[in-house]
Amino acid sequence: MTDVLIPGGRDVRGTLEEPDDEPRAVVVACPPHPRHGGSRRDARLVGVAEALCESGIACLRFDYGEWDDGYGEREDVRNAIRWARDTDRFDGASGDERESLPVGVFGYSFGASMALLAAPDTDPAAVSALAPTARIAPDLDVVAALESLECPVQILYGERDSTVEWEPVVERARDRGDTVSSMAGDHFFSGDRTAISAEVSGFYDDLLSK
Repeated sequence: MTDVLIPGGRDVRGTLEEPDDEPRAVVVACPPHPRHGGSRRDARLVGVAEALCESGIACLRFDYGEWDDGYGEREDVRNAIRWARDTDRFDGASGDERESLPVGVFGYSFGASMALLAAPDTDPAAVSALAPTARIAPDLDVVAALESLECPVQILYGERDSTVEWEPVVERARDRGDTVSSMAGDHFFSGDRTAISAEVSGFYDDLLSK
């Protein structure tokens, strides 16, 4: 486990967790809303990171910089993806191999929306979004961002989630043929964290095995 300072002009700090062997990929994990206590220490992010490492995939959990109504936070995700793609910390890999290491994104709630919003400009290998909401601001349209993606996408949602407007995202993802999975829980997924971790790590493991 390594502390990371993400370059990009904002104070963005993260924790990089790596498997015992050289990783097959890196997943950037985006936390929920920072004004509601969201951080890289969120239990759902921690559980996903542990499951990914067991599958041979590194995970970078990070905290957003100073609150900026979703705009700076989207840039934080972009910069975290760029860092994961360009870092030279992975031992035993040549420069070309480092650049080709697949970089995916996972996010929960606000972080799921940020992951989808940041993806069109950063071309990740895949996006996994847990309980995304359809819109952060008039010009931060999550459904429109999803529409533009060509990479594999996984959407997970709680059937009893009344906290965010997930329905338009799920409907569009199904229309696109993306991987969509429902869970019995509400927005907070209490008791479902092991299942969430298995779903996300399984999505990336299947993708890397193809």
